[in-house]
Amino acid sequence: MPVFNVCLKIFRKNWLSVSIYVVIFLAIAILISATSVSDQPTTFAQKKARIAFIAEEQTPLVKGFRKELSRSTTIVALPDQSEKLQDALYFRQVTYILRIPKGFTENVLSGGNMRLEKTVVPNSIENTYVDLNVDQYWNLARLYATHEPGISQDGLVSRLKANLSGTTPVFMKTENAAKTSDSFSMFYFNFLAYTLSAVLIMGISTAMMVFRRRDLRMRHYCSPLKPTNITMQLLAANLLFAGASWAVLVGFCFLLDPKSIATINMLYFLINSLLFTGCIASLSYLISTVLKSLNAVSAVCNLITLGTCFISGVFVPQEFLNSTVLKIASFTPTYWYVQANTKIAKLTHFSWDHLAPSLYSMLIMLAFTGAFIAVALVIGRRQQATN
Repeated sequence: MPVFNVCLKIFRKNWLSVSIYVVIFLAIAILISATSVSDQPTTFAQKKARIAFIAEEQTPLVKGFRKELSRSTTIVALPDQSEKLQDALYFRQVTYILRIPKGFTENVLSGGNMRLEKTVVPNSIENTYVDLNVDQYWNLARLYATHEPGISQDGLVSRLKANLSGTTPVFMKTENAAKTSDSFSMFYFNFLAYTLSAVLIMGISTAMMVFRRRDLRMRHYCSPLKPTNITMQLLAANLLFAGASWAVLVGFCFLLDPKSIATINMLYFLINSLLFTGCIASLSYLISTVLKSLNAVSAVCNLITLGTCFISGVFVPQEFLNSTVLKIASFTPTYWYVQANTKIAKLTHFSWDHLAPSLYSMLIMLAFTGAFIAVALVIGRRQQATN
């Protein structure tokens, strides 16, 4: 198989330019794998606000309030000096300064309307919980004081502690969430579109352009090999290169994210990427029929791969892209590949109704594959007739 062997030699000769894309891709993939969070939280924990507690009186009710407040906040000891309190608020040592004025306890027990003094960081979510805890404690104290006028402060503190000691556990149900939703595998296979496109275009287009040189074609016509035999050897070499590139790049995903291997989603990721490989291989063949210079392959490769990946959701998720950009991107196979990946990643059921959107995107990729091959054959026939 002389043509097949020559093809393999061409692929080996271009390994340096191809390996650059692979190395960059793997470096980014490893970085994402190292920084990604694998386990999603299943429980809710309230974030404690850091507050400064300034009390101008030390009554049993105030002491009980401070103790109750310390359960849901972190009380930072600060001197009662205006400048130091302002600095602490500015440098975010605290986000909430609460001051209890003198006479506040007696005012509450007598049914008065004296207000607590507070200084807060604007738009702080943690402070909302502090306000809720403060209002809950003192409103309940006012309620007891109104309906039990003779109650002592120590008795009131005990009642409030008993009423406010209950907690409600919160659990986030995630049994229906797909294991691959927003996972490393989804981002890996999305970014795979860039590297796989670059590798196949650089490899296949270069090899096919070499065999389209006029002097080499003349040798083929004089050789005992039939045109069909030559075509089959070229096809076998290109399929071997495309399959090997796909297998190597997919294999690294198994090493970096082994937990996703056993999921059904991974099977559809592989099918989708394999269809995309065939589509880009046919595009590479088409490019080889259009270009006339080997020096232009690198420029065209960067233009096609970077251009389609930027507008199709490889580098930036599709939900963040403008609708006009997505409409333009829909005329590229990369857009449908990424869209299928995104839908596959979120699948938890694999009935026809759930799989239909992903399969629709795959069918469109197959249509692109057929269109690229058909156009390449038409151009090839015209070139043969011209020559």
